[in-house]
Amino acid sequence: MENKLKYQFENRRFVIGGAVIVIVLIFIVRLFYLQIVDNDYKAWADSNAFLKRTVYPARGIMYDRNGKLLVYNQPAYDVMLVMREIQPFDTLDFCHILGITKEQFLNRIEAIQNRRLNPGYSSYTPQVFMTQLSAQECGVLQEKLYKFPGFYVQNRTIREYAYPNAALLLGNVGEVNKRDLEKDSYYTIGDNSGRTGIESSYEKYLRGEKGVEILLRDAHGRIQGRYEEGKHDVAPVSGKNLKLSIDIELQAYGEKLMQNKLGGIVMIEPETGEVLCMVSSPTYDPSLLVGRIRGKNYAALQKDPLKPLFNRPLMAQYPPGSTFKPTQGLIFLQEGVIKEDTRFTCAHGYTYRGGKPACHGHPSPLPLVGALATSCNSFFPWGLHYLLDDRSRYPSVQQAFDVWKDYMVSMGYGYRLGIDLPGEKRGYIPNSKVYDKIYRGRWNSSTVISIAIGQGEILATPLQICNLAATIANRGFFITPHVVKEIQDTPLDSLYTERRYTGVDTKYYPLIAEGMRGAVVGSAWGATCRGANLPDIEVCGKTGTAENPHGKDHSIFMGFAPYEHPKVAIAVFVENAGFGATYAVPIGRLMMEKYLRDSILPESRPIEEYILNANILPNAF
Repeated sequence: MENKLKYQFENRRFVIGGAVIVIVLIFIVRLFYLQIVDNDYKAWADSNAFLKRTVYPARGIMYDRNGKLLVYNQPAYDVMLVMREIQPFDTLDFCHILGITKEQFLNRIEAIQNRRLNPGYSSYTPQVFMTQLSAQECGVLQEKLYKFPGFYVQNRTIREYAYPNAALLLGNVGEVNKRDLEKDSYYTIGDNSGRTGIESSYEKYLRGEKGVEILLRDAHGRIQGRYEEGKHDVAPVSGKNLKLSIDIELQAYGEKLMQNKLGGIVMIEPETGEVLCMVSSPTYDPSLLVGRIRGKNYAALQKDPLKPLFNRPLMAQYPPGSTFKPTQGLIFLQEGVIKEDTRFTCAHGYTYRGGKPACHGHPSPLPLVGALATSCNSFFPWGLHYLLDDRSRYPSVQQAFDVWKDYMVSMGYGYRLGIDLPGEKRGYIPNSKVYDKIYRGRWNSSTVISIAIGQGEILATPLQICNLAATIANRGFFITPHVVKEIQDTPLDSLYTERRYTGVDTKYYPLIAEGMRGAVVGSAWGATCRGANLPDIEVCGKTGTAENPHGKDHSIFMGFAPYEHPKVAIAVFVENAGFGATYAVPIGRLMMEKYLRDSILPESRPIEEYILNANILPNAF
């Protein structure tokens, strides 16, 4: 009996000891959770004694290439709240001051408390209730702020624009979304970030670094001043300023010329790859997407059937038409298909296929320079025929075609060039597998002959077309186009400073430049873009007329100037405007004249008036 009692006592001792250990472990785990894992407890403790206010940095400023101020900041104010400090108040009065409905008020409170929409939410820490109040709105609220415990006003800045131009290029700033919050811990709900354009692609340079101001509370939660005279405050770091490659006066002039037209203009400085202007038409005033009117105006722009939010120079993918022909001449020279004096016949078309593609009247046969000057639709199909179908060159049409594609890719087609703007499209250059799938492996040059003149499956962006003009201007290389010239205290990415050579030997480029010069000044064979000719400036050009199955053909011009030591390359694309010489050429002439002369000569004024008065929007037909 004695042994049995002793045994029971020992068992009870183990049970009690085990229970004590479990309780201690629970306390340790709970303390660890409260102090390390769960920020709410620490936030609650801190919030009793301190109020930590975020101090937002000034966003970086933008200038054009000539130092003209483009984008700067103006003061704005955010309404903040600490949920735990809110006490009963007159909701209707509060809503009336801010110009919102009670339903909007309740929806915002719900969104703030939703941890799915607002990761890291705590009722003890400041949250953004409403952003971007004007100074006048803020003044009215400040007078009655004492009635609304838990709410306070925080200083912020919003964007201001010096010019009503370059909206799609500059981009805009808007409130961050759930994806931004999950992707980057820098942001909290209510923060702003660049949504499009330069504002987006250079966001990490422009946004700066937030600061923190620590304010001391008394036992009643009233602010007593800065904690230890600001010793522990963290000052914000302003965003970096940007100097753009854009000439804002040139940009404004291009937008003026493109009024009542659909299309785009891109101009590049060949030597540096710097984009001088990037016009998309239609466009809008960038100030429309600033402040609390942003949402309403953005919705209206989205509904506009002419798509003013669509950046055509980067995103529109068109058949390049005859502006594609210089690439073909270069490939044929490199592959030994033709020499400088090689001539092909043209009988109002490509005779191997019975006159298709068709061509206009001009002397025949033609060498390469003459074919470029007259934009012959027979010369380049002949070249493609000998490249793809001559089995002494490559054992199969597939291998020959993929060689052709590799050259095209090296010239900047078929893939994104890598400009420092979001949204760039790649265009389209097919490979042999595409045609094998369509034609079950049985095809030759005749099957795809229209690609030789920039039709068929070929698609390119205006930026790619302009880059080709810059490459020819440089006689064989290009630097990746970019719109930011300098970043404050930061070097540019080497992508925007290093030369990129194509797969074609540089010795063949002068012949292409000669053909493009002949297209402007005329030659023994004729010319297609005499309208681009400028006195005392040697302009080189190439027209294009891209077939449009949905309406009138598109008008295209590609060129550079001067012939020697070029300063500018250009591509102009006008939708539904007919032949290249009708609208694209005169617009190209005026833009080059504006940039190279800084003014329009009297003899060019009638051309300018003709372009300004033209209305070729879809509803004008």
